[in-house]
Amino acid sequence: MKSPLLSLPGAVPAEGVDEGVAAHYGDLFREQRAFAGGTGFVDLSHRGVVSVSGDDRLSWLHLLLTQHVSDLPTGQATEALVLSAHGHIEHALYLVDDGTTVWAHVEPGTQGALIAYLESMKFFYRVEVADRTDEFAVVHLPAGSIAEVPEGAVVRETPYGRDLFLPRADLESYAEKSGPVAGLLAYEALRVEQHRPRFGFETDHRTIPHELGWIGTAVHLQKGCYRGQETVARVQNLGKPPRRLVFLHLDGSEVHLPPAGADIRLADDGPDGRKIGFVTTSARHHELGPVALALVKRNVPLDARLVVDTTAAAQEVIVEP
Repeated sequence: MKSPLLSLPGAVPAEGVDEGVAAHYGDLFREQRAFAGGTGFVDLSHRGVVSVSGDDRLSWLHLLLTQHVSDLPTGQATEALVLSAHGHIEHALYLVDDGTTVWAHVEPGTQGALIAYLESMKFFYRVEVADRTDEFAVVHLPAGSIAEVPEGAVVRETPYGRDLFLPRADLESYAEKSGPVAGLLAYEALRVEQHRPRFGFETDHRTIPHELGWIGTAVHLQKGCYRGQETVARVQNLGKPPRRLVFLHLDGSEVHLPPAGADIRLADDGPDGRKIGFVTTSARHHELGPVALALVKRNVPLDARLVVDTTAAAQEVIVEP
């Protein structure tokens, strides 16, 4: 779904899964600095929007998700995962309940599969699941923003900023009142700096929550049964995940950022050394320079010198080995 804000001056479209919104509006670092300082907003209108209403919505979702939501207070933001039977991550949801309806935004294009799963699990529960992507757009206000929230908008308040669910028809008028708008690359650079994983970027077909540090923020360890809980409990109580998420500081003398999937090796092993991980997201940060998130084998030494393709990299621990 193409955002109307792509018609704003200087807009450069994002690519891949984020197609439909702007990567930037002509000045990446200016946008990023302003956004980091609490000014403006980012257009996330390409993300899927799903609603769940009905008297049983919270108790029903509690049975299906990794997060404890049966008593979720009105207006309190949370995030949750849907796991496979083997504990692999299948969906990530960013939730808030407005008192009558649970609203969630999800990765672009994933709402159809998520809704199909939820519909298959309705049974006798009093719930209604709906795809609201055509009606509502998500925008993100940065932490520290004093921008006015439109009356009636559903808000997710988090430590990193506020997600607003706006009527899609109001997106252009909101931009006129609440600019300047920053591109998605500004949002992504801060996400990398904040060590926040993203489904489909930091995950692959075998990712489990422990590898990304999603225990606690998206996975509650003291709730009842849900699909994939056995794997979560087993890793938590008896073992360690095979991989761990790290933050990489990349050599700033390189012109190009390593792409997602770029191989990581130990520098001491040389260019023909064995692969010990791969880049998941890379970004240019307005203060830190080139940075990345990556998945590496759990037993990679914390002080190891790393190479991403031919670029030197130093790791910062996110998930403890």
